[in-house]
Amino acid sequence: MDIEQNDRFTRVSKGTPMGELLRRYWHPIAAATEFENQTVKAVRLLGEDLVLYKDRSGTYGLLERHCPHRRADMSYGYVEDCGLRCSYHGWAYDEKGNCIAQPFEDIGKNNTRFRDSIKIAAYPVEEKAGLLFAYLGPSPAPLVPTWEPFTYDNGFRQIVFSDVPCNWLQCQENSIDPVHFEWLHSNWSRVQRGITGVYAPTHITIDFQEFEYGFGYHRMVENEDESAFNWLTLRLCVLPNLFLPQTHFEWRVPVDDTTTLSVVWHYQRVPVEQEPYVQERIPHWHAPITDPVTGRWITTHVINQDTVAWVGQGANSDRENENLGRSDRGVQMLRRQLAADMEAVAQGRDPKGLIRDAEANRCIVLPTNRKELMAKPLTKAQWMDRFMAPDRTNPDDYFHLIAGQPEDVRKEFEIAMGI
Repeated sequence: MDIEQNDRFTRVSKGTPMGELLRRYWHPIAAATEFENQTVKAVRLLGEDLVLYKDRSGTYGLLERHCPHRRADMSYGYVEDCGLRCSYHGWAYDEKGNCIAQPFEDIGKNNTRFRDSIKIAAYPVEEKAGLLFAYLGPSPAPLVPTWEPFTYDNGFRQIVFSDVPCNWLQCQENSIDPVHFEWLHSNWSRVQRGITGVYAPTHITIDFQEFEYGFGYHRMVENEDESAFNWLTLRLCVLPNLFLPQTHFEWRVPVDDTTTLSVVWHYQRVPVEQEPYVQERIPHWHAPITDPVTGRWITTHVINQDTVAWVGQGANSDRENENLGRSDRGVQMLRRQLAADMEAVAQGRDPKGLIRDAEANRCIVLPTNRKELMAKPLTKAQWMDRFMAPDRTNPDDYFHLIAGQPEDVRKEFEIAMGI
């Protein structure tokens, strides 16, 4: 890519080609449990400063950050039975952006025409699987996908957020890059543990395929054949910014041109001895990405290692000076599709992967047998053998994806799993 092309793919503000494409999809911006102890939260999405709230009736709203009256910060507003009220002069707005109160104006002249002329930018919010999704595009909005794992029962779910200081696209391109598993995760992890001179099995075959919502890949390493787990498990790069490796979801949510919100939704089937299990609430937590002592990036866990690769490319990767090889065919496929989708949006057509059929959206089954992988019943002994790390003295052993799992979430997990 030259500089102009790179800008086209990475700038996400309103009116840019990629910004308009990304506004055709729903994006997770928070967890429902964040509103157990607060009612208002400042958020930034696709270059827009917004405020997310939950009013006393239980309705969620997403409004522009500044009040249309005198531009006060609405993240310091407060909720009422309906809507969000600005703390400066009391103007209030509902979830559709309608001004529903102007105290002095209403009382002074009893004239609602002025109030009715005031609108604040507002976007729909929908709760699904413990996440709050936002849509910043034109009407009619597509449906929030009901991915098959969202329908699984007897499982412990958790949601993890991380703030990543780089553009979303270099994060998502990692989703269609098989060979990095060998070096970034396997070999680098060995080196960090002091194992030198013994590399992980090298890749001998990779294969990419397209499906309705994006792309997937198989990978095979030395001493494996087509019956191996790595080859049978199709890891999915779902448009525009979702990755489904095995048993969890990873969204790379574009905050702005140089910042990404990493959102992980993780499901773990409980042992059969713990069934039936009903999770009343899905906990969330925020994961640090730097060591508070050294200031260096954390490198011990899988997604932390990915993060190092992402941010190491700079705030916005210099694609003009990259050199793609045969292993990068998936990256090329993703870029071609994004280019086609930007053109489709410019012509007034839907991009690839939108869902508008309510019946189909009752449960979207993904390629390969995800349920066999994620929701297969296991005894406690089988589960311990399959998932537990040898060193169980480290609290993070239960969650190998990201460092920093809080003690309260760990305890909830232990209770759910019966360990």
